[in-house]
Amino acid sequence: MEPLGTGDPIRLGPYRVVGVLGEGGMGKVYLGQDPDGRPAAVKVLLPELAHDQHLAQRFLREAHTARAVSSAGVARVLDARGEGDRPWIATEFLSGPTLDHAVRQYGAFDADGVRALAASLAATLRDIHAAGLVHRDLKPANIVLTADGPRVIDFGIARPEHGLTLTTTGQVPVTPGYGAPEQVLGQRVGSAADVFSLGAVLAYAATGRPAFEGTHVAAVQYEVVHGEPRLASVPAELGYLIAPCLAKEPARRPAPGEIAAAFAPPPGADRAWRGGPLAEDIARRAAEAARQTARTESGSGPGAGPSRRRVLR
Repeated sequence: MEPLGTGDPIRLGPYRVVGVLGEGGMGKVYLGQDPDGRPAAVKVLLPELAHDQHLAQRFLREAHTARAVSSAGVARVLDARGEGDRPWIATEFLSGPTLDHAVRQYGAFDADGVRALAASLAATLRDIHAAGLVHRDLKPANIVLTADGPRVIDFGIARPEHGLTLTTTGQVPVTPGYGAPEQVLGQRVGSAADVFSLGAVLAYAATGRPAFEGTHVAAVQYEVVHGEPRLASVPAELGYLIAPCLAKEPARRPAPGEIAAAFAPPPGADRAWRGGPLAEDIARRAAEAARQTARTESGSGPGAGPSRRRVLR
């Protein structure tokens, strides 16, 4: 977590802003604190984008979309507002690193860890699809590892299953290497696209390397559409399960329920996020959030306003 800087808000709706959790292409994410002292992740549309009504509506649609999903595997939306020039979305605070950060910091998961990850994410995709939605941007950076398991975040480009892609001239529709071939080609996208993304996520978790690589974006996308995934480093017991998810034809990919059953992990496989360096990281982030919000409650630290005595003096 980073301290607040020039231009950062000190309050968003009922949330006091405590620190900076991260920043993406459309928004910046803050650690917020509600009036009862509970932490929340508050995502705000970047100021340079807030004037665009289309982007502002798309930003807030993310909250409405996420609310339609009833699953313990997604971050719960607490509130969302679009008044003024700073639209924001508040979700439950998830203590833990993203899968992307965890693999880069601590290395690839072992076979049991990948199985546990696959079973949990497949069950979450099943819930997302049951709500009639396609996430469309499942990738390591959109998966947060918590003490209770992985959580899927960022429904910014999620759409009803019958919806078309968001591709427009000059734009990359999905994260290179994780979007399905039909997304890259701008074709109609269904739930099978999320299964392809899951396969790419699991290959990354198992090896620490993307399944599709290239020297530039176009080269990566070409590999997704025409090349073969690089699964040689994936343990054999996982490779034959991951490969069907990465089939070029959507109809040949397994359903999330089938994936969850095929990857069923042995008892205790969830130790990947309950023990070791990753668990220590999760606990450290939770302690830091508690420390920051405690400082705010006491009237010191980021976002704390001047006391009544100081104002009067």
